[in-house]
Amino acid sequence: MTKLYVTGNKNLNGHVIISGSKNAALPIIFMSILTDKAISIKNVPDLKDINIALRILICLGARVTFEKVLYIDPSLINNFSAPYHLIKEIRASIWILAPLLTRFGKAKIFFPGGCNIGARPIDLHIKYLTQLGAKITIKNDCITASIKGRFKGQYVLMEKISVGATITLISAAVLAEGLTIIDNAAQEPEIVDIAKFLNNLGANITGAGSNKIYVLGVSQLKGNEHKIIPDRIETGTFLVAAAISKGCIICHKTQPQHLEKVLIKLNESGAKISTGKNWIKLDMRETRPQSLNICTKPYPGFPTDMQAQFALLNVVAKGNGSITETIFESRFHYVTELIKMGARIKIQNSTIQCYEIQSLSCAQVFCSDLRASATLILAGCIASGITIVDKIDYLIRGYESFTKKLNQLGADIKMM
Repeated sequence: MTKLYVTGNKNLNGHVIISGSKNAALPIIFMSILTDKAISIKNVPDLKDINIALRILICLGARVTFEKVLYIDPSLINNFSAPYHLIKEIRASIWILAPLLTRFGKAKIFFPGGCNIGARPIDLHIKYLTQLGAKITIKNDCITASIKGRFKGQYVLMEKISVGATITLISAAVLAEGLTIIDNAAQEPEIVDIAKFLNNLGANITGAGSNKIYVLGVSQLKGNEHKIIPDRIETGTFLVAAAISKGCIICHKTQPQHLEKVLIKLNESGAKISTGKNWIKLDMRETRPQSLNICTKPYPGFPTDMQAQFALLNVVAKGNGSITETIFESRFHYVTELIKMGARIKIQNSTIQCYEIQSLSCAQVFCSDLRASATLILAGCIASGITIVDKIDYLIRGYESFTKKLNQLGADIKMM
């Protein structure tokens, strides 16, 4: 397995181009099944998860080309059962269920895989698809589903906010009979982007970005083109990179309005922040960050996907800070690895307390999930000595050219 050797004591400075959002691109790729017309999608990040999703489409019969622009011709899709070895690779594969049901009236998939960050059950996906008319059975980790005719529009009050289940409901409702109202819906920018994509194909979706989404079913969708929004979590990760290394980084081709809570917290830490229409600059030169108290919440709250990065910021900051995780119950696996590097962190149920230290030292650390991978690499950039980061497979699932971009900012990261 590939390891990274990260030489520390670096200040990270310069310009970085932000890639497209993985969390918007993946469901959009699977929603191409909803039409039989060609689609072109720009700003798709070149990631392992994206390539697995495209391989799933190809196995179903789609024609796919992916160079600078992703082209999908779904007209020849003729298979309602996705291959086990690919479905098990990515959590996002659950989003193929509703489009397959819509297109074929039946579907067969296996339980999805993904990062090890706690329970992310698919029960809400199953519950709401059943509410819209599907019949679903689960046996031996295999989901078999069918529906007579089209999904039926319904009022759905989501029992808890779920990005994944909101996406599943939208994809089921687009070609359903009548109106579907999704109450207590997720409000993430990725949801807005998905709605924009589908509306470009002829869907009738309003309210995306609020807690109540209205989807009036249409009879068919057409082809069109779309551009994926920038990855707000990648943006936030590079801003934290500047903050922890006493550097100055400008993120280009991003959207500051998607990072409001993150920017507020970075400002509280003492960073100088300036923004433009599609760029963010963070300057922490000659300044040590101040520790923060953070609680993760669904958007527009502080994102759980930035929790680990801000824990690192707290570790090297002045004073003591705390982070409470309310979304996933097992997202502190990286803490043990930071402690190896000299961090003083105590886990108390769903909260971590970070205590002031002067610096981090090199160690061999192991990645447990996507965001932990980025966090441990950044820790290596500012620690003394050479840190070995092992099990980095998670990294290439969600960050495009991450180590290359960091090296361009002054890091010294070698892959062996």
